[in-house]
Amino acid sequence: MTAEPVAWRADGVPHSERFDDIYHTETGALAQSRHVFLGGCGLPGAWSGRPQWRILETGFGLGLNFLTSWQAWRADANRPRMLHFVSVEAHPVGPGDLLRAAEAYPELMPLARELAAQWHGLLPGFHRLAFDAGRVLLTLCIGDVQPMLRAQRFEADSIFLDGFSPQQNPAMWSPDTLKAVSRFARQGTGLATWTYARAVRDALAQNGFQLERRPGLPPKRDCLGGVFAPAWTVRRRGPAPERIDTPGRCAVIGAGLAGAAVAASLARRGWQVTVLDAADRFAAGASGLPFGLMAPHVSPDDALLSRLTRAGIRATWHELERLLEEGRDWRASGVLERRPEGDTRVPDGWSDGGPNESWPASAAQLAQARLPADAPALWHARAGWVRPQRLITAWLRGPGIEFRGNAPVARTVHGDGAWQLFDAADRLLAEAERVVVAAGFESGRFAPGLPLQPVRGQVMWGAMAADPGLPATPVNGDGHLIAHVPADDGTQLWLAGATFDRDSTDLEPSDADAAANRERLERLLPAAAAALAASFDRGQVNAWVGVRCASGDRRPLVGPLDADAAGLWACTALGSRGLSFAALCAELLAAQWHGEPLPLPANLAKALATQRTQA
Repeated sequence: MTAEPVAWRADGVPHSERFDDIYHTETGALAQSRHVFLGGCGLPGAWSGRPQWRILETGFGLGLNFLTSWQAWRADANRPRMLHFVSVEAHPVGPGDLLRAAEAYPELMPLARELAAQWHGLLPGFHRLAFDAGRVLLTLCIGDVQPMLRAQRFEADSIFLDGFSPQQNPAMWSPDTLKAVSRFARQGTGLATWTYARAVRDALAQNGFQLERRPGLPPKRDCLGGVFAPAWTVRRRGPAPERIDTPGRCAVIGAGLAGAAVAASLARRGWQVTVLDAADRFAAGASGLPFGLMAPHVSPDDALLSRLTRAGIRATWHELERLLEEGRDWRASGVLERRPEGDTRVPDGWSDGGPNESWPASAAQLAQARLPADAPALWHARAGWVRPQRLITAWLRGPGIEFRGNAPVARTVHGDGAWQLFDAADRLLAEAERVVVAAGFESGRFAPGLPLQPVRGQVMWGAMAADPGLPATPVNGDGHLIAHVPADDGTQLWLAGATFDRDSTDLEPSDADAAANRERLERLLPAAAAALAASFDRGQVNAWVGVRCASGDRRPLVGPLDADAAGLWACTALGSRGLSFAALCAELLAAQWHGEPLPLPANLAKALATQRTQA
C-alpha cells in the first residue's frame, strides 16, 4: 500500500487519476472549506461555548477541511475545549502532497507541517493524530467508507460530505453509505457538501435530513446544506453512548503509567483529578523501571495484539515528543527484534518502503548488533527506549492534577452521587464523582471480579565501560538489552532482562533470576554478553524488581467495574507493555465517558473492555 499519487495541473489544481476528478474547486480549497463546509454547518459560531465539537468527514483528500477547521478553532476565543475531526479515506496521499496543497495558504502552512509530521504508518484501520496538547484530535479511518463507518460510533455535531463526484466515485455517495452516515447524526446535526446531485439529496432526505439549496462557489452554482431533523423517532441499535458534558472531580487510585495517563487525559477535558498512591512518590511500583523498551508486536496475520500495540505506540509517541526531551528522557532509536529460527514473517505487502513501520532487518542492522547476516530478525522503526518515571512526572505535573502520596486506599463508598475513599484507619482521603482504579496488581482489591494476575519481573542494569561493545539500538526477543542510555552524571547505562514469575509479589532480588537474565542475554546477543561478563563476574551489576499486573488474556482492562456501581472504572492490567498501552487506554476511557469518537475501531475497543471478562 503506497501513497496515492496526485497529478498537479499547470494551474495548481490537484487531480486524482484514479477517479478522474479534482480534489477541490478551481476557486480554491480554502474558500471551499470556509464557504461550503464550515459556513454550511454554521461554524465557528455553532460550537461557541460547547465543551467539545465532533466533525465527521467522508473523504479526507488533501486535508484542507481539517486544516481549515483547526485554524478556525485556534482563532476562536469561544472555541470548545476539545475538537474532534473523524475522516474516512481509502487512498491516503503522501505528506509531500499535503504540504503542497497548503502552500497557497500561509495561515494553514504551520498546521500542515504539524499534520505532515504525524503522517506516517497509515496502514488500513484507525489512526489517532493529536495536536495542540491533545485538544485537537484527528481520527483517520483508512479504508473503504462503509466498513470504516461501521467500526466507529459517536454522535457527530457536523458532517462534511467531501468525496470525489458521485459520477466518478459512486460508492462514497450510495444510499447505503448515506444511510450509514445518518446513524452518526443527532437531532440538530449540521450537514454540508459541495454537490447538489438529486440522488444525494433524495437519499439524505429519506434518512432524516432537512435540506436546503445554498449558493455554491464558481464554477458550481449550488451547494447543499442541511440539518438532521427526522419526522420520526429515531431508533438506535443498543443504548446511546454515555456523555458527560460537565467534568467534575475524579479520584485515580495508583500513580504509575496507567494512573498518570488517565489523570492527564481527564484533566485535558476539564476534570479536577486527585491521584492517590500508597507510596510517598509516584512510579513506586512496576512503572519505576529505570528505563524500558517500547516496541510493537508483529504477526503475519496482523493479529489483534499487533494492531493494538501499533495504536498504543502512536498515542505514547505523541506524548513523548510533546513532553520529554528526546535523547535524554527517551530515544526514537528503533528496535531490532530477534525472531525464532526461520520466522521473519510479516503481513503480505509489508516492506521497508512502508507505510508499515516494521520489516525484516537488513544485513547492516544485524551487523551493527554483532549478529550474523542470516540471523532471523525484524526491524521496528517506530520503537525505542523510555524512562517511564519522567513520562509519569510530566503527566502528573499538568494543570488540574493533584498527587497525594502516603494515601493507601482501603475502601470506597458510594452515596449521594459521590464516591468517598478511605484508608485503613477510616480517614477520608478523597471525595469525587468518579473513581478510576489503576493500581497495578493491587487493583484486585477493588475489582475482585477481574481476572488479574501479578507477574514478578527482575532486570539487571549497570554503568557501561568506556568501550562497551554494546549495540547502539535496543535488541529484544527472548529477553532484551538496552544500552547507551545517558545518566544524569554523564555516564551511560545498560539494562537487560526480564524474568516472568507469575503469581509472585516478592520484591527481593534473586540470584537465580540474575543468572537467568545473564543466560538469556547470552542467547540473545552473545557479543554483548561477553562484553558484560566482567561486570557480572565482579558483582558490578544492579538488580531491579517490579510486579506487573496482567489479565487472563494478556490485554489491558478498561471500563466500568460493575453496572450497579456508577462511576467506578478500571484502567489496569497493562502487563509488560505499559509504555505501549497507557496513553491509548487513558484516551479510550476518556472517550467513553464523554461520548467522543473512539481512538480504536469498535472491535479493538471491545477487546480491551472489562465486560469481556464477564461473558
